[in-house]
Amino acid sequence: MRNTIIPLCFSALVMFASPVLAAGSGGSDGGSSPASQNCENGQVWSKAKKKCVNASSGVLPDDELYEQGRALAMEGRYDWALQVLAAIENQNDPHVLNYTGYSHRKAGRLDIGITYYRKALAIDPNFVLAREYLGEGYVAAGRVDLAMIELKEIGTRCGTACEEYKDLAAAISTAN
Repeated sequence: MRNTIIPLCFSALVMFASPVLAAGSGGSDGGSSPASQNCENGQVWSKAKKKCVNASSGVLPDDELYEQGRALAMEGRYDWALQVLAAIENQNDPHVLNYTGYSHRKAGRLDIGITYYRKALAIDPNFVLAREYLGEGYVAAGRVDLAMIELKEIGTRCGTACEEYKDLAAAISTAN
């Protein structure tokens, strides 16, 4: 296992020992997204080479690939995000699984997304961001009953004041 990625949600109980990743931090390269560096679809930004390179396993450390894949997913560039996330060597990292699921779900592939969230939660049941996204997937699939189960689990793990609880509760309330 090369790199373990720390979750962006610090309210989740983290069960890994690795350096904290400041995902989304821009720094001098102008941003963490390959799109912000004018890379083409399927490429990532190499800080070391200061140029775009094809996304493939080992081209960058896992944490840099994760940061860029997550940024692409959050920008709505789901298929590109999936290409970058697929280049990560540790495909069993729950955070990689979570954003792979997120990208599939947001691209309209609900069942595939839900499968990835379940895999992430099988590894780390306390990963509340994955629980939130799973719940949102259930809402989109018309299964508010299952989303309510995830909401309760989030409440148990981080309380009703954490962002993940509030976001899933809002998604459920708009479905009713």
